Amino acid sequence: MMMLAGASCLPLTQLLAKSAKPKTILLVSGWQYYNIGDIAHTPGLLALLNTFLPDTKVILWPGHEVRSIDQMLLNNYPDLQIVTGSVKDGHVENEDVINAAETADFMLHGSGPSMVAQSKLQWWKNRYEKPYGIYGITLEDINPARQALLDDATFVYLRDTLSEKNLHDHHVKARSIGFAPDATFAMDLRNDVDAVNFMNEYRLQRKQFLCVVTRLRKTPYYQLGRNWSPEQIREVDTLNNQHKEADNAKMREAIVTWVRQTGLPVVVCPEMSYQLSVMDELVINPLPPDVRSHVIKMDRYWFCDEAASLYANATAVISMECHSPIIACYNNTPAFYLRQPQGTIKGQMWYDVGLKDWVFEIEETTGEEIASRLMDVYDDYPAAQRKLEVAMDYVRNVYRETMLDVRNRIMNS
Repeated sequence: MMMLAGASCLPLTQLLAKSAKPKTILLVSGWQYYNIGDIAHTPGLLALLNTFLPDTKVILWPGHEVRSIDQMLLNNYPDLQIVTGSVKDGHVENEDVINAAETADFMLHGSGPSMVAQSKLQWWKNRYEKPYGIYGITLEDINPARQALLDDATFVYLRDTLSEKNLHDHHVKARSIGFAPDATFAMDLRNDVDAVNFMNEYRLQRKQFLCVVTRLRKTPYYQLGRNWSPEQIREVDTLNNQHKEADNAKMREAIVTWVRQTGLPVVVCPEMSYQLSVMDELVINPLPPDVRSHVIKMDRYWFCDEAASLYANATAVISMECHSPIIACYNNTPAFYLRQPQGTIKGQMWYDVGLKDWVFEIEETTGEEIASRLMDVYDDYPAAQRKLEVAMDYVRNVYRETMLDVRNRIMNS
């Protein structure tokens, strides 16, 4: 990891006082609108930019056009400029995007499951020959075109150390390469109004309920509008059907233990919109009647700000998705990640930040082990929160080191 020798020990206000002429950043971020984790990447990185490059103008070029998400961001960052448009055959036709790119000094690729905006980076590099960097991605596959982009990057920060090793193994020549956790670890948006209304509707008390999130082994994107062939549908459905009961039985065992030992309710929540259609089948209906009567279904899709507010009030979160636990951790709520093999190497970041006791490889663990660890958290909640604070301190320190490097390189580019 690139460190600023000596300088990083100085107070942040003193470091930021040394700023040069403010820059304009074209931020490419925001991928799937039906996934609160993908939505959360953007406000997380905006929070980091607001802290470490407060005088910088940010223009967001998202990968989707969803007015309600834009409004959520603008409510919290009223000076944010948002442009929309896509790259087709290496060209952009939208004048707002072109004007933004001509104004910007630097392109920043935000957190994601891969180099999601590779076509945008390539367009930027080909058309403007201006600097760019990448912050907080997972990267498993490096082909020649991707390698060329990585080599010319001002910095590449990976959200897991396996991806970082992958770049080193490929001898990537970016000027700075290191580990920086997913920007969702910095996502500070809240929607307390809707969360409190939900809690009041179901008489939920602060720190007196559990949240759980299910998922299938592979997301059935054909249900979300993608044009899949019958062979793709059959392959994914076969895989999901093969594992869904065994995976969710382990989470249900933790739910049963929670309800019977604490008498407290459970809220089943979606991280992706498709999960609303499988919650009953996989989580709720198979539960024993005495447990099922304590289970509440979040029966609508939501955004990351409301999820953050609900998770902040929960005792704990158990999730087969990666980002709900991250959102919970930012809000000082202990969280378990039940990691499936198809979840990519991004799950390594849980080990990287010191939360190995709260990540469970789903094929290598039992429901009893998950339930036992959950009750350990409940029985000594202050100890669990101290453990979480240590991990979050580490995350914040890594953010500080890496974002000071990002700041230095952008300001001097």
